[in-house]
Amino acid sequence: MKIEQIYTGCLAQGAYYIESNGEAAIIDPLREVEPYIKMAEERGAQIKYVFETHFHADFVSGHIDLANKTGAQIVYGPTTMETGFKFMSGTDGQEFKLGDATIRLLHTPGHTMESSCYLLIDETGNPTSIFTGDTLFIGDVGRPDLAQKVISELTQEKLAGLLFDSLRNKIMPLNDDLIVYPGHGAGSACGKMMSNETTDTLGHQKQTNYALNPSLSREEFIDSVLTGLTPPPGYFPQNVLLNIRGYENIDEVVKKGTKPLTVKAFETAKEETCATIIDTRNAQEFARGFIEDSYNIGLDGSFANWVGTTIIDVKTPLLIVTDEGREEEVATRLARIGFDNALGYLKGGIKAWQKAGKQLERIKSISVERLASIMEEKHVNIIDVRRKSEYNSEHVLHALNIPLDYVKDSLSEIDKRKIYYVHCQGGYRSMVFVSILRSMGYENLIDVKGGFNAMKTSGKFDISKYEAPTTML
Repeated sequence: MKIEQIYTGCLAQGAYYIESNGEAAIIDPLREVEPYIKMAEERGAQIKYVFETHFHADFVSGHIDLANKTGAQIVYGPTTMETGFKFMSGTDGQEFKLGDATIRLLHTPGHTMESSCYLLIDETGNPTSIFTGDTLFIGDVGRPDLAQKVISELTQEKLAGLLFDSLRNKIMPLNDDLIVYPGHGAGSACGKMMSNETTDTLGHQKQTNYALNPSLSREEFIDSVLTGLTPPPGYFPQNVLLNIRGYENIDEVVKKGTKPLTVKAFETAKEETCATIIDTRNAQEFARGFIEDSYNIGLDGSFANWVGTTIIDVKTPLLIVTDEGREEEVATRLARIGFDNALGYLKGGIKAWQKAGKQLERIKSISVERLASIMEEKHVNIIDVRRKSEYNSEHVLHALNIPLDYVKDSLSEIDKRKIYYVHCQGGYRSMVFVSILRSMGYENLIDVKGGFNAMKTSGKFDISKYEAPTTML
């Protein structure tokens, strides 16, 4: 029997390949399914099942394309949801044979109503591991407030109570030596306090995970899991609907998104569609020269998360500026979160734009030493775009906290006439923030290179007393 975790850092998401005696199953596949198919082919296995732990919100699953290409059976936990594809609605305790192994469905509502875990039993009848989706993470549990964005009568309190029951009745009675394989790790917005570790034993989680503390009453549990939650990214409900209703084949989406556009064609597309330009280059490269109205969302970072968080509407037409050779990666990572309306990329990139004699915009970016020198002479306005939890934990005194997550809801806090020095933790998010506001007419924002990390290390700034965060949202 083989188990392989296929972890995607950009989404902090874990998909799983399970194989036994020539038959394979995929749990929670990403949208680009060819790697799973190739993996099975190389090992002489046939993909028999696609197990989904729930209708995902943070990414578009590959269940439909994978089933279409392999003939695999799609399986969800108990649900009456009407979908745009054929699937099996499993029952609690139902078992599925996979070669010499058995996979048992455990219905664990709470994160969503259909949420289920899959218990893997080896050829000797011994349970070895459990795939917990968004029910149980390493150090955390799934947030119970997302399903209410799709089904209004499901309150977060009701879902949290169901999650308590699921954990106590279905998960905690299981053997301590089970290996826990969760759906996400640190960095995902599906939980608030996840570990960087992506596997653990159930026994260790019983000892260390606050949500599995047996002394917690139902009311205390509900209060614990709801405390510290912030509004989820706006694209989440749209991804849920795509996962329920269906979506365009990813091969066609990527083909459209990787269409090379001349400078003239790029300009025409922008004028005709009012597309948003996403420039995926490094923040400092972007600052030195970019096309007017571009958003800088670097590919070498949490690209998909910040596209979905700042643009929100998955139907938004997009035009891409990226480093040569990375066009397909951009289109694929956009498709993972349902942004299927990329119209193509600027062939030749910024160099082609310059060669055509087109104007470039620039953003001022200064070192922390230079900012400290300016602060010795006069008062300055500092904006910290990190999440509220990061700011509350530790921040530069008197800095204004405007999280990038909710930037468009906070514009009233920024005076276009004033100069602001903008920082995040390391320099990625601050350039996203400044570029978005620049496209909206805010021209007095200056990026701080190296962000809070550099500011703290320099010793030149007054920093608040550190407090351990209670949430990472």
